[in-house]
Amino acid sequence: MALLGWIPYHGIEDKIQPRFIHNKSGRFESRFSAVKILPSPSILLKGMEGSVLGICVAHGEGMAYFPDEGILKDVEEKGLAPIRYVDDNNEVTTRYPFNPNGSVSGIAALCSPDGRHLAIMPHPERTFLKWQWAWMPEDWKKSLKASPWLRIFQNAREWCG
Repeated sequence: MALLGWIPYHGIEDKIQPRFIHNKSGRFESRFSAVKILPSPSILLKGMEGSVLGICVAHGEGMAYFPDEGILKDVEEKGLAPIRYVDDNNEVTTRYPFNPNGSVSGIAALCSPDGRHLAIMPHPERTFLKWQWAWMPEDWKKSLKASPWLRIFQNAREWCG
């Protein structure tokens, strides 16, 4: 989606188009990480703002790369980087291994201004069932009927009508 120019938005020159490149570690990263969902126009993330959730990571090219600092600033100001890696204190981080790919500002996803496109490098489809979680708080195990990530699929269905 980034190379097609769908995210973060249309009209960016190819040489300064943000994209996802090889992880800073130089290797494939696979682990259970934590991310924070920030306010954004994303249709899929509607109602999830403020959540800090565990998610599976499995990629070799997940580092958000912004050749132009101005575009990064614009993306952050417009809320087009709605998912960020966080540390054990739920603070956005660039520190490894909390941020498994080295993305600037802990960016784990980019969305379009109209909210229709979301490129997310971790894998919510691998954690939408409770049993897929490597860890969750004890009270969640007892009180949740489904993983909070199921909401993105419900949001997509609702939007399609």
